[in-house]
Amino acid sequence: MTLLLAFSVLLLIGVLLSGIAHRTILSTAVLFLVGGFLLGTGVLGVLDFAPDDPLVSGLASLALFAVLFTDGQKVGWQDLRRAWRLPGRALLLGMPLTMIVTAVLAYWLVGLSWPEAFLIGAILAPTDPVFAAALVGNNRVPYRLRHLLNVESGLNDGLALPFVVIFLALASAESVEFPLLVLELLSGILLGVAVPWIAIRLERSRFFDAVHVYKPLNGVAIGLLVFAIASVTHANLYLAAFAAGITIATMGPKQKESFEPFGELVSELLKLAALLVFGALISPQFLSEIPVSGWIFVVAAVLVARPIAIAISLWRSGLTTREQAAAAWFGPKGFASVVYGLLVLEAGIGSSDTIFHLVAATIALSIILHSSTDVVVANGFAKAAEREAISTQPGPSP
Repeated sequence: MTLLLAFSVLLLIGVLLSGIAHRTILSTAVLFLVGGFLLGTGVLGVLDFAPDDPLVSGLASLALFAVLFTDGQKVGWQDLRRAWRLPGRALLLGMPLTMIVTAVLAYWLVGLSWPEAFLIGAILAPTDPVFAAALVGNNRVPYRLRHLLNVESGLNDGLALPFVVIFLALASAESVEFPLLVLELLSGILLGVAVPWIAIRLERSRFFDAVHVYKPLNGVAIGLLVFAIASVTHANLYLAAFAAGITIATMGPKQKESFEPFGELVSELLKLAALLVFGALISPQFLSEIPVSGWIFVVAAVLVARPIAIAISLWRSGLTTREQAAAAWFGPKGFASVVYGLLVLEAGIGSSDTIFHLVAATIALSIILHSSTDVVVANGFAKAAEREAISTQPGPSP
């Protein structure tokens, strides 16, 4: 009940301040992160969680499933084919380069083994536009930049997952059964495609029809069914969620449209609740356990890895210098990284505690920096557009 009370109070504050947050550097994500930090054991002691608490892992897993399920519905295959050039550069070149640069930093600065270094690189590769919402959702920002960031962040959570699973297996002291690993990944994708395909085909048949009030629940039923079957069959839960979202966007635009408002709200609530719990895990003592070399890595992971990778991947892409700089900067470490870090902690590999500390600190720093600069950058684009409009206006007649 204490968690529910804290979440309710912060949610009310977030709603009341949302208008101000939309225009300033205030951020709802930062509110819940800082709120969790202040209410956690290390400060006020209102919320008491440990990283291995079942509530932490359960809430994080459910929230990531909802996020991937809704993110997948933002981009269908037809959307990708129509506007793939820029997002393709960021995903197929930028994300692997980000992973590699982060891994090199982890190897040289922290002393992790190469499998562990690439594991933390895969964990920190995904991005999340929610923490830069004022940029992605601002019509004054060029559409191609908003589309690039939105498609990239919508897909890279799911694309990074196989790398996390593989490098986690390689970093484990136990022998890796790659056939079972591949089967888990493929079965997740197959499940995510099959369940919504069957459900949508049934709704379209002449035997069934959903009334208006029940139409949004079709997406809910599909998501719950995918979640349940994946849990029972040990198919990869997150790839199943991501594949199911893409399948709905591709096959059932009407089902997607009906589910979208409800799905976005549920996803946002779960994400904010998980951020509150995540913030409660980051106590002053937790942060003090990170050595100086670890903090150098944290700063470099935010300020160096993605900017270098995106600068290379978007070279000669046709974007303006301002647009390229914004794309390089706005790589906020997403909520998926929180869950992937918890997966490493649960796996109990040799450096799991070190990796989780570095991941948690990097995510916290990223959320604070990116959520506090999105409005500034968006205003910069707006002012640049105004100056360009003024300069192109014809002068007074002689």
